[in-house]
Amino acid sequence: MPRKLRDSVVVITGASSGIGRAAAGAFAQRGAAVVVAARRADLLNEVVQECEQAGGQALAVPTDMTDEQAVQALARRAVEHFGRIDTWINNHGVTSFGYFEETPIEVFRRVIEVDFFGTVYGARAALQIFQEQGSGVLINMGSMVSLLSEPFVSSYVSAKHAVRGLSMSLRQELSLKGQKNIHVCTVMPATIDTPFFQHAANFLGRAAKAMPPVYSPERVAETYVSLAQRPRREVFVGNVARQMWMQFLMAPGLTERQIAIMTDRLHLYQDKHTPPTSGNVFEPMAEGAHASGGWGGRTGEQRRRLATAGLAALVPAALTWRWYQRRQAVPRTTWGRLTARFAR
Repeated sequence: MPRKLRDSVVVITGASSGIGRAAAGAFAQRGAAVVVAARRADLLNEVVQECEQAGGQALAVPTDMTDEQAVQALARRAVEHFGRIDTWINNHGVTSFGYFEETPIEVFRRVIEVDFFGTVYGARAALQIFQEQGSGVLINMGSMVSLLSEPFVSSYVSAKHAVRGLSMSLRQELSLKGQKNIHVCTVMPATIDTPFFQHAANFLGRAAKAMPPVYSPERVAETYVSLAQRPRREVFVGNVARQMWMQFLMAPGLTERQIAIMTDRLHLYQDKHTPPTSGNVFEPMAEGAHASGGWGGRTGEQRRRLATAGLAALVPAALTWRWYQRRQAVPRTTWGRLTARFAR
């Protein structure tokens, strides 16, 4: 039986833009009370207004996910305001582009602190409340690189591998405690159309862009909603993530080389250079205030759906025509063969 969303309480980190902002709207539309957290307080207030207009309740709590005390305070505010927490989504994240040895170590460390330790702090705050309540859903944002890897983003890949491992370990501990109503889920998306790439630190000298195929942030938001209702261990978002993982299982070396070439050619501009920047790793940026990053996620999905629908219609028609031609050339039934014989 699916868990009820109406009047449930959902905490979403990294909610000022991108997937988090889309997710806040998706839950609000279903009547949930949403607690949105991020560093940009002004944008969180906008998200609150959008949630209220969509029919839900909302509370903004500006939070730096690298500050454990601030994360604990976020959990307390949510409980004090709404009485409980039903779903906690660790959605925050930053990244940095650059060769491993050329990335400043303080940037490398900060990416780990935000993406991994921020998830640790969020999980500790959420699970403490869930165990007091006896139920709850923790959703951790991983990535397709939680299972795979890419060059130039070694700090991000390391953090996302750690997030998946953390989620696996937490599920085991909850199982041993007999906590059957507390669930830990990991979401592993492919490339998503958000301001994530505009926000990235970059020490490579080449500007980053979203690597196709690009999926919309609303698609991940709907995955969050689905998991809040029907929790599952791990979920891919975007067929390419699942396909690359299956390919890796069969041909790991080939897949590593393929992704390396794809990243170099499709994830970075060949002729658009950028000076070294720490992006939003240490401080938030004014740029990128919306759910979409302008990378054409919705348009790409619409084109893929149309192509799939066209193929689905074309294949039966082709098979029917093939069957008709063979039927005309070689009568299949005994009566048809006899008729053809006497006709000659």
